[in-house]
Amino acid sequence: MAQTANRPVLFQSALFLTVAMAVVVGTALGFEHIGGFVPCKLCLAQRVPYYAGIPVALMAAVASGLKWNPVIARGLLLIVAALMAYGLYLGVYHSGVEWHWWAGPADCSTSATSGLTTDAGDLLGALETVKPPSCDEAAGRFLGLSFAGWNVLASLALGAVALRAVLIKR
Repeated sequence: MAQTANRPVLFQSALFLTVAMAVVVGTALGFEHIGGFVPCKLCLAQRVPYYAGIPVALMAAVASGLKWNPVIARGLLLIVAALMAYGLYLGVYHSGVEWHWWAGPADCSTSATSGLTTDAGDLLGALETVKPPSCDEAAGRFLGLSFAGWNVLASLALGAVALRAVLIKR
C-alpha cells in the first residue's frame, strides 16, 4: 500500500526535476548564447550532470506514470541525486577556484565561440582580440554569487528534492 501511495510523489518529483534541470541548464545556455558570457572549461563541466540528469529524471517520471515497480523510479531518482551531488562538487570546486581558495586546472580554457564575430572578413581580428575565459575569474556576480555559486545552490536543492523522493515513505 505504501508503495502505491508514493507513486504521485515519485511522479511529481521526477517531473519537477526534469523541468527544473532543463531550466537551470537552459539559463546557462541563454547567458552564453544570448548574453554573450563565454564559459570556461569548469563552467562547461558543470552542465554535464544536468545533461545526464534530465533524461534520467524523465525516465523516472515515465516509470512512475506508467505505474511500473516504484523501485525503478526510486533507483532513477537516486541516480539524479548522485548526479546533482557531483554537480554540487563541481560548483564548490569552481567557486573555490574563483575565490582563489585553491588552484584550478592548468589547462582552463574553452573552445566555445560565444562573442566571436560572424563576419568572415573580421574573423582573424576577432580571434586576436578575444581572450578565452579563465576559471579563476567569475564572468559576473549576481547577489554576491558567481554562476558557479548559483550552481552550488541549484545542485544542492535539486539533489535534496531527488533524495527526498527516494527516501519518503508515504
